[in-house]
Amino acid sequence: MSLPAVNFPDDMYKASAVIVSTPQDIALMDAHKGAEMFRKVHVPVLGIVQNMSVFQCPKCKHKTPIFGSDGARKLARTLDLDVLGDIPLHLNIREASDTGQPIVFSQPESDEILENQGAFQGS
Repeated sequence: MSLPAVNFPDDMYKASAVIVSTPQDIALMDAHKGAEMFRKVHVPVLGIVQNMSVFQCPKCKHKTPIFGSDGARKLARTLDLDVLGDIPLHLNIREASDTGQPIVFSQPESDEILENQGAFQGS
């Protein structure tokens, strides 16, 4: 399958980037490459979001960092970037996102938002 060539207007590059990564090493290597690529083309990187930072059992509420912990925070320090937040691995967040209605809009008073406000507002 071939993809069509895309030409972007010069002013499109005046935007900024946010790097999103899970905390596992292989994802962090890609995130690091992405951040460096944006820097090479002079696109400011606003910071890093750690996605799937922790799994919380819906029954007992125990939190487990199944993909590792603080990987994005360590990468942010390495790249001298801010950590913009941590988004937990949670069924309701995934379901809301899949419908095109992020949970912060569709269920702003849900436990997932109230328990993780720093993740959705920036740490």
